Amino acid sequence: MDFQNNYVGDMRNAATLQELYKISEEDIASIRKLGEFMLPQMDHMVHNWYEWLMQQPEYEEFFSDSQVLAHAQKMQHIYWQQFIEAKIDDLYVESRQKIGETHARIGLSMTIFFAGMSIFHDLFSKIMEKRDLSFAEQVGTIEAVSKLLHLDTGIVCEVYTIMSNDTIASQSKSLMEMSTPVTQIWDSILLLPVVGIVDSKRAQDIMTAVLSAINRTQSRMFILDISGVAVVDTAVANHLIKITKATKLMGCESTISGISPAIAQTMIELGIDVGTIKTTANMMDALNDSFRHLNLRIYKSEK
Repeated sequence: MDFQNNYVGDMRNAATLQELYKISEEDIASIRKLGEFMLPQMDHMVHNWYEWLMQQPEYEEFFSDSQVLAHAQKMQHIYWQQFIEAKIDDLYVESRQKIGETHARIGLSMTIFFAGMSIFHDLFSKIMEKRDLSFAEQVGTIEAVSKLLHLDTGIVCEVYTIMSNDTIASQSKSLMEMSTPVTQIWDSILLLPVVGIVDSKRAQDIMTAVLSAINRTQSRMFILDISGVAVVDTAVANHLIKITKATKLMGCESTISGISPAIAQTMIELGIDVGTIKTTANMMDALNDSFRHLNLRIYKSEK
């Protein structure tokens, strides 16, 4: 998944982000001035950071490979060089978006990212203590660094959240498709066995899948088997009625199979009007009924 192509249009631009986090030109000047002192110490700072990372369980999982580690350290140098240059433009924002994309793609949690940013902030502060600055200058520089760190963190987290939600949505869609397997079992006959709980969302998914299959196959009979449905209450029954009415509007007759004695008794006790629904006790009866409706017969071949 390429985040830049799919989502960048929905993100705030660099100027808006700079204003949002109240990063002034004075803040930028302070960070750049800090860079003159920090760049010679960058290797030492990154080394200290990775000493901390090596103590975390994520290190073995994500950075134990020497090539991966070398690449990560190289990107870490580039990141902090960009940070110290403090040129907050669209390229800067895109580089932070890439970090969020990478974390989401490999499954590196935001917890370790937050902790890592906190460690870097501490390392910055320790370096700051070595500079010959007034108290006000130190406070101002640390505040400027904090603002830019917050901006970076905000971008990374937003991208991570968007991509994680997109992944969850894709997985949910796949599960929905797996849970609504509308199958053409015969010419003009569709079957959907339903297992588990039928709520409003799933009922809508079922209706969408069924109507799409009817339109695609031009089927005239549809069997909805609910022998695997745990509970049938008023809401579930109403959903089933809506599905059968919708299929009829498309010229497809529906039969609900798998009506057990317990379910039948429950529906009667709830006072549900099932007069408009064609039902059978099992799938075989529904299939035989569909064959009769379509004037189809199955004959055993003589050997």
